[in-house]
Amino acid sequence: MAEESRETHESPFQRLQRELGEMIANAHPGEKFPTEPDLARQMKVSRSTLREAMRSFETQGLLLRKQGSGTFKADTSSVFDSGLEVLESLETQAGRLGLGISMGNLELEPLLADQKLADIFGIKKNAKLLCVSRVICVKDQPAAFLQDILPEDILTAQELSDGFTGSVLDLLIKRGDPPLDQSSAEIKVIPAPHVVARALDIQRGESLLMLEADLLAQGGRVIDHSYSWFLPGFFRFHVNRKIGAIGNQ
Repeated sequence: MAEESRETHESPFQRLQRELGEMIANAHPGEKFPTEPDLARQMKVSRSTLREAMRSFETQGLLLRKQGSGTFKADTSSVFDSGLEVLESLETQAGRLGLGISMGNLELEPLLADQKLADIFGIKKNAKLLCVSRVICVKDQPAAFLQDILPEDILTAQELSDGFTGSVLDLLIKRGDPPLDQSSAEIKVIPAPHVVARALDIQRGESLLMLEADLLAQGGRVIDHSYSWFLPGFFRFHVNRKIGAIGNQ
């Protein structure tokens, strides 16, 4: 009786979300869902309404859409569950969590600093930079797309020609020059840009976690400006915060 009363007061969209949630809960990790047209007919809703409902589950990391392949239940057993208080590479985190990761496609591209990058690095406009882009895979599935931009005097393409496994941070730490100090970062949810969507084999506009960060050497110089795009189904970040002092009343 209570179940019947609850369903009576549901809006059509709430009903759709509940039924989708039940379908996801009953699916196995990696299981493929019906095509969008078939699922819309099955649930008696329009494709646009279905797409809106599914997007919320994608943002939660429960669904994963692959361009040209379909929609799948995310495998949450391979989640990177990590705090953001300490700067660590994905390789270091994976080792601690017992997750197997690998580097996918690696691209090295010389750049000339535009005004934004010139201001970030404190260099002249059109100064030479190196952009290091690569895909990070978990269980051979694309999970993150990383892009580091560094001045030419900090890192050269030649240093990445042998033995580079994906972490610019670990390379700089191992090299020890320049000595590193701290990182400042901003994290937000954004729709996947075309280049990132193609690299991660997802649809353009999918919700991704994006971390934009500056790595500083001792003395305060910014030596690395990076972008990291994460598929929510593979990553869960958290921050431990202390209680602030009570202000004067």
